[in-house]
Amino acid sequence: MHILLVEDHQDIAENIADYFEAHGDAVEWAADGLQGLALACAGKHDVIVLDLMLPGLNGIELCRRLRADSQFSTPILMLTAKDLLSDKVAGFDAGADDYLIKPFSLLELAVRLKALTRRHAPAPQARSLIEIAGLKFDLNTLNAERDGQSIKLNPTTRRLLAMLMQNTHRVVTREELEHTLWGEHTPPGDVLRAHMHALRAAIDKGFEPRLLHTVHGTGYRLYVASES
Repeated sequence: MHILLVEDHQDIAENIADYFEAHGDAVEWAADGLQGLALACAGKHDVIVLDLMLPGLNGIELCRRLRADSQFSTPILMLTAKDLLSDKVAGFDAGADDYLIKPFSLLELAVRLKALTRRHAPAPQARSLIEIAGLKFDLNTLNAERDGQSIKLNPTTRRLLAMLMQNTHRVVTREELEHTLWGEHTPPGDVLRAHMHALRAAIDKGFEPRLLHTVHGTGYRLYVASES
């Protein structure tokens, strides 16, 4: 993590910095609110640890100024010696994401910061169009085609195709596919086989190479088999 620490007490700041740097994190320190504001605006940090009582600009006002910029989304954990509900409310109203009362355990601070960075990590951009060997499937429109020819699928075969195309790097087990279709209530009999037969007929019949492969005793995989 790249941490911005805004704390006017040098001994507390040094203890925090020593702990996190010993665990491989980078800590940038500001000793007052104005310096903290400048560093927060100028740098790219994963998380900000912000003391409530600061010279120059207090933590509430600093937090409020940062959140006034709609593009500023760095998570902020506020530190305070005051265990008052009104202070907590003020901190959250200003835009803080978490709150920790002094004195605190450095381990607890580390756990809180890791949780904040996980929650605020940008979600990976899901691909709308997935493709393998001329087979294309649009996850938004649910349209499928192979070699430019439209493929007709029903809702069940579409869900199976999406699961398989998103996992071409591995075998997808029967249990995973059944759970995708029916959750915890798989119907009796080998209903999955019938759906896989329909999917194979739709995406492989009349095309080369064959893409849908059965891995006996395990499941199915969508890939281009190498020639032996």
